[in-house]
Amino acid sequence: MSDSLTTEDLEFLSRPLYGFLSVAAGPVPAQPRPVWFEATAEGTIQLFTDPNSLKVRRLRRDPRASIVVAAPVGERERWLAVSGPVAVETDGAHELAERLAARYWDADDPSRVDDLAEILGADQVRLVIQPDDVRRFVY
Repeated sequence: MSDSLTTEDLEFLSRPLYGFLSVAAGPVPAQPRPVWFEATAEGTIQLFTDPNSLKVRRLRRDPRASIVVAAPVGERERWLAVSGPVAVETDGAHELAERLAARYWDADDPSRVDDLAEILGADQVRLVIQPDDVRRFVY
């Protein structure tokens, strides 16, 4: 356990893996949702979402969240869990969405052009998790 991401963590998180986000103040038990994410060079985790989403409303009441990322089936077992306070930022969400779309989608798929245009045409906010607890498992 630590409070920051290592170089190895950042390398793992740079892959197009799904993260499972849980926010505080949710139902018991927590109900994680799969999300696209980006680990930054500064050691934060960021994602984008609709500013009126339930997760944003919950984060405004209690700004704590965690994200868990696991290696896919067929690879050696590995997971990383990051939790900490979350800032809801009004800038940079569309740029983040463009970067993540290029990472997660086939850029040559014409149907994705419309999907990305829909995302970029909607209001988005950027959620930034500042890690205060990082747990990892590598088998």
